[in-house]
Amino acid sequence: MHTTLASGLVDWEKLTGQSKLVVDLVSIPIFSAIAGVITNWTGVIMLFAPVRFHGFHCPGLKTIFPFLPRKVQILPTFAPGGILGFQGFIPARAEKMASICADKGFSLVGNISDFYKQLDPDGIAEQLVLLMQPEVRTMVDGLMEREHPQFWADLPSPLKEVVYQRVAQRLPGIAHRAFEALGENIDHLIDVKLLTVNYLRRHPEVLVDFIKDLGAKELKFMVRVGFEVGGPLGLLLALFLQVKHSIPLISAVPSSVFVIFGAALIGIIVNIIAIKVVFEPGLPAPRYRYIWKQAKFAKRQHEAAKSFAASMAYRVLTLPNLANELLHGPRAQQTRRLLETVLASEMDDILGPVRGVVRVAVGTKEYDAIRSGTATAVLDFAPALVGDADFSKRQAKKIHKFATKKLRALPPDEFMVMLYSAIEQDAWLLYLHGGLLGFAVGFIHLLLFGS
Repeated sequence: MHTTLASGLVDWEKLTGQSKLVVDLVSIPIFSAIAGVITNWTGVIMLFAPVRFHGFHCPGLKTIFPFLPRKVQILPTFAPGGILGFQGFIPARAEKMASICADKGFSLVGNISDFYKQLDPDGIAEQLVLLMQPEVRTMVDGLMEREHPQFWADLPSPLKEVVYQRVAQRLPGIAHRAFEALGENIDHLIDVKLLTVNYLRRHPEVLVDFIKDLGAKELKFMVRVGFEVGGPLGLLLALFLQVKHSIPLISAVPSSVFVIFGAALIGIIVNIIAIKVVFEPGLPAPRYRYIWKQAKFAKRQHEAAKSFAASMAYRVLTLPNLANELLHGPRAQQTRRLLETVLASEMDDILGPVRGVVRVAVGTKEYDAIRSGTATAVLDFAPALVGDADFSKRQAKKIHKFATKKLRALPPDEFMVMLYSAIEQDAWLLYLHGGLLGFAVGFIHLLLFGS
């Protein structure tokens, strides 16, 4: 085996008619460039895929797992029960990444009140009225029959008509006041970070698309730079091998060691350079500090801001998601109590002409139930409101425009922080991955070409 590694599987000098110097100067840069591309290409893939964990049962893993270092245990390669497999770094850290999105991304745009205002609450109220107007009779009948069916059945038709007409007349005012009350209390009703984290944790594929869209061009660059940097570094390694025999102490180290570990080092350096060029510095710096002057992602802020805002508006902070958080989230009861308080006084005015009759007929307790039941009747129309795809899309466009403007106005270093934080979390694994792949490629080169 030692003889094979020393001479290689093929006599390239005889085959090509070239000297050992020429063979090394050609082959080592080519292998280094290939290693750089493979390293960064697979590294990018590992960030995102697979979205869900895939693995197999590994005998003995469950026994030795508790003794592994903590930094190894948290790798996305293990699942409970002794399962060995893999999941993309970003979907595997979905909850943490979602928290980063909220803290270092959405919070830079504004708070939930800012987003709510952009949704045009008056426009939503008007849309709700359009949905409810044709259903006024059905809504009132359903409410009264649910809370006190016998009284509603016995109430004379003329008095029912009075209730129908007053509800129809006051419906626009009711809707506007309800959404105005929601707007005044929205900071207490929706936790935008909790909404973001819960949604992206349940839908890691959305998080993957989010990060991919945000840094699409930079991710392609990271793959390309593997070739552009790997080749020149390989040439330097080849030149070093030609002169290393004349360097004291170093000459005693076999060339095969430098080939293998040099290739591993190139794999690490390629990853480091790729990440540095993409994310540092945020603001333009002198050439003597950074040859590339400014981070590639910072230069693309104007374009990337639009992509970030689109993901925010059309995938996360959508009208259906916000409505679901209001009506079914952890603070849903607060929403319902608020609407009941607002709509109870409205119901008093609507039932004005028949209020005395109702109180006498059903009693004060039942009358209060009818008032509070109004909130339930209004909320019954929420699914139809958020289910209107065209209306939701129009509302999302407003968020998109607002968020794009805010993101473009941020200092570049603040804008970059979210994507950088997402990748930085597992940068050491990318470096390790680059080193291992470089080591393998160096060994293959040594096997084919010798030392």
